[in-house]
Amino acid sequence: MAVSVPDLKAFLLATPFFGGIPDQSLDLLMSMLVECRFDTGATVVTEGDPGRSLFIVKSGRLAVSKRANSGSVIPISVLEPGDFFGEMTLIEMQNRSATVVAESPTVLYELTAQKLYACYKADIHAYVIVLQNINRELCRRLRRSDDRFAEHQMVTRSDQVIMRKDG
Repeated sequence: MAVSVPDLKAFLLATPFFGGIPDQSLDLLMSMLVECRFDTGATVVTEGDPGRSLFIVKSGRLAVSKRANSGSVIPISVLEPGDFFGEMTLIEMQNRSATVVAESPTVLYELTAQKLYACYKADIHAYVIVLQNINRELCRRLRRSDDRFAEHQMVTRSDQVIMRKDG
């Protein structure tokens, strides 16, 4: 079943990536998106590979992981409809920082660096809003990461205190 343009617009405006973008600018950005479909178990991006695009999750569920120096795979997060990923490679122009695998049939919208640059040339206002939205989401992720790190440190310290009392 095809998604209608109004339904797609409503979905995109509800995502952190497209929030606050004026209607005309959203039309421009929508024209730049490419729909990608992945089956369960498919790898969307691989840590260390070159990347020049980001993805907005339309449907499905994806697992994000990193490989530790020991070679083990460490789960980082789960992505669901409305989330986006791949923005780091566009901002810092480095290789992919994590591996993303579809945990269920997944539909993504891809926006390439080339298309984002075309947005910059055509509609600087929309481009600035997109960058602000990306930065806002990166700050949210950093806060969550800080909270997890602090919580881990508290657990580690309390374990050390218990070990000293027992020892």
